[in-house]
Amino acid sequence: MQGKMKALVKQIKGEGAEIQTVDIPKIEDNEVLVKVKAVSICGTDVHIYTWDAWSEGRIKNVPYVFGHEFSGEVVELGNKVKNVQIGDYVSAETHYVCGVCPQCLEGKAHVCKNTEILGVDRQGCFAEYVAIPETNIWKNPKDMPYEVASIQEPFGNAVHTVLSGEVAGRTVAVIGCGPIGVMAVGVAKAAGASQIIAFDLNDYRLDLAKKLGATTVVNSSNENPLEVISQLTNGNGVDVVCEMSGHPVAMDQAFKMVTNGGRISILSLPTKPVPLDITNDIVFKGVTVHGITGRVMYKTWKQVSELVSSGRVNLSDVITHTFPMDEFEKGFDLMIKGQCGKVVLLP
Repeated sequence: MQGKMKALVKQIKGEGAEIQTVDIPKIEDNEVLVKVKAVSICGTDVHIYTWDAWSEGRIKNVPYVFGHEFSGEVVELGNKVKNVQIGDYVSAETHYVCGVCPQCLEGKAHVCKNTEILGVDRQGCFAEYVAIPETNIWKNPKDMPYEVASIQEPFGNAVHTVLSGEVAGRTVAVIGCGPIGVMAVGVAKAAGASQIIAFDLNDYRLDLAKKLGATTVVNSSNENPLEVISQLTNGNGVDVVCEMSGHPVAMDQAFKMVTNGGRISILSLPTKPVPLDITNDIVFKGVTVHGITGRVMYKTWKQVSELVSSGRVNLSDVITHTFPMDEFEKGFDLMIKGQCGKVVLLP
C-alpha cells in the first residue's frame, strides 16, 4: 500500500510530540500491514514524550513514530506470510526477538538479549497504519472491543507479574497502582488470592484498585504500609508482593513486608540503584525474587485472552479516558498527573 498517513511523531530530542503526515510503512516479505483501530498510552510513551533521562539514553533515532499498544485490522500481507489473512483482527507482541540466541533456543524468548521494541527501536503504532512481523501477530476474538484489545499488551505485564508463582489462597500486596498495578489487582482476584492489599500515594488510582478487586487499599502517605501488613496478616507478612512503583522506599518496604519463604515479583524500573538489606530481608527469609520483563511468548498472551474473554477480569474498568489521536496532549497530561487509568487514542 502506498500513500500518506497521519501519525504522532516524536519530532525532537526534547519534550513533546506532534501530529504529522508521513509515509504509510512499506512491509517486508515477512510482515503484515495493520490498519490501527485503537492505541493506548503506556508509561514508556510518557517517558519518551517528556524526554527524561531514560529516553535520552535509550532512544536513538528521532524523529520517529512511537507507541506500541494497539489493535487493528490486517490490510496487506508480505509475500512470505502464511498464517495471517487480510481482515484478521489483531494486536501484537511488541518485543521483537532474534530466535537464535541461547535464551530464545531455550524457550525464554521474553529475555532475548537481542530484543528490539515496537515504538522504541522500531517505528511504532501511534499512526493510522503499522507494519508488524507475522511472528508477532496475536489474533483477537471478533467480539473484543478495539479499546480493550489495545491494552492486552500491558495487561500481559500484569499477568506475567502476578502469575509467575502460586497465588490461589495467598495474600498478595500490589505496590504501585498505575494502570498495570491496577490490572495486577484484577489478575490476583481472578487467580483466587485470599487478600489483595494495594498501595499507592494517589487516591484516584487506589479507587480504581478497589474497583478491580483490592480487599484493602492503603495511601502510603497516610498509613505505614508495614504496620498495615502486620495487622492484616497477624504479623506473618504477605505471601506475594508485586512491586510496580520503582520507588526506593517502597522497594525496601516490599522486602520487609514479604513473609519468610514468600515471593517478590518486580516489574518496576527504579531509575537509580536501590539499597536493600539482602542478608536479613532476602537470604535469611528465603525469599524468591523474580524480575519481570515483557510477556512469556506466547503463554502469557493466551492467559491474557482467556482472562478477558471469560470476563474474569474486566479491562473496560481500567480504561478511564478515550480521545481522538489529535487530542493526544489531553491523554499525556492525564498520565503525567496520574489522574487516569488507561488512556486510549483513536486514529
